[in-house]
Amino acid sequence: MSLQLFDLTGKVVLFVGGGGGLGRAISLGLARAGANVIPVSRSKDRNKELVKEIEELGSKSLLTSVDVTNEADVNRLVNEVIERFGRIDVLINAAGKNYKKPALELTVEEWDDVMAVNLKGTFLCCKLVGEKMISQKSGKIINFASLGSHLGITRSAAYCASKGAVLQLTKVLSAEWAPYGINVNCISPGYFKTPLTEKMLSEKETYEKIVNRTPMQRLGLPEDLIGATIFLASNASDFITGSTVAVEGGFLSLAI
Repeated sequence: MSLQLFDLTGKVVLFVGGGGGLGRAISLGLARAGANVIPVSRSKDRNKELVKEIEELGSKSLLTSVDVTNEADVNRLVNEVIERFGRIDVLINAAGKNYKKPALELTVEEWDDVMAVNLKGTFLCCKLVGEKMISQKSGKIINFASLGSHLGITRSAAYCASKGAVLQLTKVLSAEWAPYGINVNCISPGYFKTPLTEKMLSEKETYEKIVNRTPMQRLGLPEDLIGATIFLASNASDFITGSTVAVEGGFLSLAI
């Protein structure tokens, strides 16, 4: 098998959440594989240095931002990228939010906030980019799911519900858009140390419980997600759609 199957040279990647705790390493990994990467978050300033690093690797980028809960703003972003690059070959949805508390303490406002970012935001980005991909009759969409898409995680009711829905949304879109040459898949990361999990993983008992429950006996590193992302973004995954790649050190395979 030729490594050209994994070559992303010239591909335009719109990475929503691409400057986050895991997104930065993935963005740089995609750029090293030849892709032009546009990492976006709510704050434009947040990604200034990352955009510079991507360009220093020889790839093109764009400093911009988006509120994924706002349809007009997502539409503005998509049109901005199309105007600059002419197409979007790969969309990655990794924006995420969580309120870590028991379900009985979770307010309706917090529930709505998580659903708006994790689920509505993923849907809006898929829909508005998907329209462009249907027109060009090609595209790869990678949605970031979670262990919480597959398992019940205590004190994460809204998060798990939203991420479970992302998994199902991915399956529906993969079936609807396959005739247009569009692949829609998920990545389910395990436990990684990010701003979202830092407080939880700083608790010694919790940290040891998670690591001991993981067959590979460690937390994930951001770099562990680069290979799976390149695979799903490249021609190597052309006959894979509606699937989930779990990058979790075996966590989901262990019964007890």
